[in-house]
Amino acid sequence: MRIGQGFEEHERARIAALYWEAFGAKLGRVLGPRPRALRFIDHALDPAHALCARAPGGELLGVAGFKTARGALVLGGPRALRAAYGPVGAVWRAGLLNLLESDVDNARFLVDGIFVAPETRGRGVGSRLIEALAQEARARGHDEIRLEVVDENIRARALYERRGFVAAARRPAGPLRLVFGFRATTTMIRRLG
Repeated sequence: MRIGQGFEEHERARIAALYWEAFGAKLGRVLGPRPRALRFIDHALDPAHALCARAPGGELLGVAGFKTARGALVLGGPRALRAAYGPVGAVWRAGLLNLLESDVDNARFLVDGIFVAPETRGRGVGSRLIEALAQEARARGHDEIRLEVVDENIRARALYERRGFVAAARRPAGPLRLVFGFRATTTMIRRLG
C-alpha cells in the first residue's frame, strides 16, 4: 500500500461515493437524495486536501481529508450547493451545514474525514491514513492533530484511541440530532512526538 497526496479527476466519483457511504447516515437528511449528494460532493472535493491510500496496482483504498485556512477535503460553497440543489435548496442546506463546521485551529492540524472502501476495512488502511495525517501535520509545523467523531461511531473511536488520540471534549447535538442523527460529537486530540 502506498499513500500520496491528491487524486486524479477521474477518481472524483469513486471518492464521492466512498465519502457518502461513510458519512451519508449523518448527512443524508441535509444532502440527500443520494444522486444530488454525490453530485455536490464530487464538485466540492479538493485534491489538495486529500491523502489517498492505494493498492500496489493503483486501486483507491481510502482517503483522509484535512482542513487548512485555504480549504478542506469537502468544501462546497454556495455555487456548488446551487448547482446540486437549486437556489432554495442551497440556502437551507448551507445554513444547516454551517452548524457542523469546525473552525480552523491554528495550533492543531484538523482532520476532515477518514474513510475507506468497505472491502478494505479491518486491513490497516485507516491506521496508515492516520499515520500519513500525522506526517503531514508535522511537515506543516503542527504538534497536535484534532478530529471530531460522532458518539455512535464506536469502531472509528476505537481506532483513533489505538492510534494515540484522547478525548478532549464532548459536544451534545441538542435538537440537531433530529436532523443529523447523532446525539453528540467528541473532539479527540493526538499529540505528535
